[in-house]
Amino acid sequence: MAHTYHRQSRTEAPDMAIFDRDPWWQPHSAIYLLQTTINPVRIAYFRERLRGFPGGTALEVGCGGGFLCEEIAAMGFVTTGIDPSAAALQIAADHARAGGLPIRYLQGVGEELPFPDESFDAAFCCDVLEHVQDQAKTVAEIARILRPGGIFCYDTLNRTLLSRLVVIGILQKWKRWAVMPPELHDWHKFITPEELKMLLGNNHLCWREHRGVMPATSPIKTLSYLRRRARGEWNYKDLALRLQLVEGRSTQVMYMGYAVKEMMPLKSCRKGD
Repeated sequence: MAHTYHRQSRTEAPDMAIFDRDPWWQPHSAIYLLQTTINPVRIAYFRERLRGFPGGTALEVGCGGGFLCEEIAAMGFVTTGIDPSAAALQIAADHARAGGLPIRYLQGVGEELPFPDESFDAAFCCDVLEHVQDQAKTVAEIARILRPGGIFCYDTLNRTLLSRLVVIGILQKWKRWAVMPPELHDWHKFITPEELKMLLGNNHLCWREHRGVMPATSPIKTLSYLRRRARGEWNYKDLALRLQLVEGRSTQVMYMGYAVKEMMPLKSCRKGD
């Protein structure tokens, strides 16, 4: 589940349409699971890592319908969200307006962020890097718009055999359990932690850590939950009330982390210094 960038044609990327047509904040939406299942664990993680951070301005790259932007704004940041989907941006803007949140939303892609150098104190990119057309360019753009000392928070999917089984097989393709469109993710575009650390270091972003994300329930119970939704016994809201993710050590399927833009551009961060 992710917000996508540098969109190709509908025939080349049939998964893109879901972000235009999905109602986002409605419990009958598949993407509703982003808000209720993934958001709590990553927000708790980011909030802890941002403890003591002075705040300021923040950009979410791939904001979609605004789930994460509203959480970022609640942390005290002056928040901007950018996404290629005009429909999703309209939903995000309407929801923020109804909640009295002064979030700025703009249409654009991660590979070409329409902001001057060093415009933001923090950047967030969640459920996005596995979908962008050019991961290296997206990370470079995020580094460019961050001020020295700024923090980059992210989560993404690891390219392992386990992630292929779980994300592509169970969650997308196998109707017995699937909760997502069958073409939503391309496993070959998943990015390993080492690959991402290399991209960060190449762009003067000092990697700090990675933490895994996994279901709070056992594999058998998790599969039983997915099966009940697939059979029509539960809707997405019912599933969301029971299927929770937690932080853990294993990064085999999904992981989150953060990096800090170096203060001195001559210093190398390629080894996570």
